[in-house]
Parts: sequence; structure tokens; C-alpha cells
Amino acid sequence: MKKITLIGSELAKTGNEFIYLGHLNECESCRFKRICHNNLDVGARYKIVSVRSANHPCTVHENGVKVVEVAPAEFTILIESKKALEGVTLTHANVLCDKVCCKNYLSCHPEGISGKYKVSSIFSEKIDCQKGHSLKKVSIISLDESNK
Repeated sequence: MKKITLIGSELAKTGNEFIYLGHLNECESCRFKRICHNNLDVGARYKIVSVRSANHPCTVHENGVKVVEVAPAEFTILIESKKALEGVTLTHANVLCDKVCCKNYLSCHPEGISGKYKVSSIFSEKIDCQKGHSLKKVSIISLDESNK
């Protein structure tokens, strides 16, 4: 589901992705606060799908902000093989692992997933896990409150 929000003009490029971290104290008195923050879920990853040309003033972003249309970003992660079914909706849980130097660690502990997601595709490549977990690489899309 696409949403309208504002983002710093320098960052407002179609295809860019970001993780929404919430509002700052400087946002409290801004007249655009609702547009900027009420449509997004803290911790969720979004992809900019379109950018409008008008620039608006902002105390946080030096060159102002632009209106953008965003959608939940699709990205790849590693999950337990037994859960890797195309089309299934899962509640996110990181793979239990403390090997922070492992090449797969960031895929097993991804940022930008809050709550539930849908597995959109499964990759066939073999994943070598240092802890011996049976893992699959999957493409997912986060589901926010409005998609439930």
C-alpha cells in the first residue's frame, strides 16, 4: 500500500529506501508533522516510488522537504528453511546467532522489519551457516497495520 509523506529534498529520489525512525523534538511545532509522521511505522523500511516537485521548508532538513509517495520496501533476508514458503505471512524473528562476524549476520538480523511480513519469493542458492542452521534466502515485503 502506497503512502504519502515528506522527506528531505536531498534524499527524495525515486528508488531510494529508508528506515523510518520516528520524529524529532524539532517536529513538534511543525505544521507538516502529521504528513511527515502519521503515515509511517517506526522501524519499517520504505521505498520512494514517486517524488513531487514542490519544496517545503523544514527545520530539520537544510534544503527543505519534498512530498513523496512510498511503499513498503521489498528486500532479502535469511530465515529458517522450514518457514520459507512463498506467499506465507510470518512474524519476524531474527535467526538465533551470535556470530556477528559471519557474512550472513546482517541478513539473519535485518533492520527495517517491524512485525509481520510476506514471503514474496524464495532463492535456490545454498546458504552456508556457521551455526549449522538450515536457512533459505527469501525476498519479503513488510506488512504494516493497514495491510492486516
